Amino acid sequence: MSLTYALVHEWLTPLATGGSELVVEEILKHIQADVYALIDFESTNPHSYLYQRSIGTTFLQQFPFARSGVQKYLPLLPLAIEQLDVRAYDVILSSSHAVAKGVLTSPHQLHLCYCHTPMRYAWDLTFDYLNSSLAGKGLQGLLTRYLLHRLRQWDVISANRVDYFIANSKHTARRIWRCYRRSAKVIYPPVQVERFQFQPQKQDFYLTVCRLVSYKKISLIVQAFNRLGYPLVVIGTGADLKAIQQMAKPNVQVLGWQPSEVVEQYMQDAKAFVYASCEDFGIALVEAQACGTPVIAYGAGGALETVRDLRQYPDSATGLLFATQTEQALVEAIEAFEESREKFNPEMARLNASGFNPKQFQEHYWGFVEHCWQQFQSGYIR
Repeated sequence: MSLTYALVHEWLTPLATGGSELVVEEILKHIQADVYALIDFESTNPHSYLYQRSIGTTFLQQFPFARSGVQKYLPLLPLAIEQLDVRAYDVILSSSHAVAKGVLTSPHQLHLCYCHTPMRYAWDLTFDYLNSSLAGKGLQGLLTRYLLHRLRQWDVISANRVDYFIANSKHTARRIWRCYRRSAKVIYPPVQVERFQFQPQKQDFYLTVCRLVSYKKISLIVQAFNRLGYPLVVIGTGADLKAIQQMAKPNVQVLGWQPSEVVEQYMQDAKAFVYASCEDFGIALVEAQACGTPVIAYGAGGALETVRDLRQYPDSATGLLFATQTEQALVEAIEAFEESREKFNPEMARLNASGFNPKQFQEHYWGFVEHCWQQFQSGYIR
């Protein structure tokens, strides 16, 4: 008997192009699955791999301004995901960084969740969200705190609808255990290593690429380079774009959004790729290494699993990790990199990145799906 699959993701829009969307795309390359999401604006996008595909959505699809960010309807997301009817399928594959794992299933269905992160604004980023938003102030702030409290309750309850969790890193697996008290199989996400050209000859500038939002700590990077005077290129857009542009001194170029081919060229040419955020995995760190570009990153989260620090791996280093999220720690790491540049072999960076290629993801992901189905058929769920 051939199994039927449904794949449930949070939202599908031209603005959603992060690591979770790359996982969805890779899964759909190798399986016939019907796709569901809170909203979908990709099936009408001629440039999308989902163009003209039939995708099940929720009532949020018709809400004003949903296309630009359904997160503005945060209190309604749990209710909305529970309206998706996936009873007709044998296996539910959810790709979740917010509420996708909360889809309702039946006892005869197997539900595997690839968890990119437990819901950040309900857990790790709660106080960042409250302190940086008007919604966190005054009487409105009390209501916001109550809504986040209820969201955390729903998040834990909905975790019990998942039969097996997959985490995108050991760091995420620890967070899943802390939030839900559930174990998770670690399967690293697919990185399109072959898309990036290996370039051993570098130019004299540093690079950072990410969304320009507060928790990415771009201001910390810019302040460090303002102080040092070394050339830095910043690529990305987001709520903090204007503030970053105003902060930057002449040695810092803030380019805003750039097409993928431009980003790839800068990654190939950069002296080093700089990152100051704590990422659950951090695909950009691996993409930089695929170009033979060493990484200077905050030593937490996924970076500990993807970057080989010079002090620990002197013969196969792919970067330097700094211990605290401070300007001073980053300045010291950059100065240490300047003094030890000759110790980094670009080929080691490329070799390290190759361990995260799509083939590795497919083998581990589908092997685990098959294993879980066999366990499910035998009546055993761990």
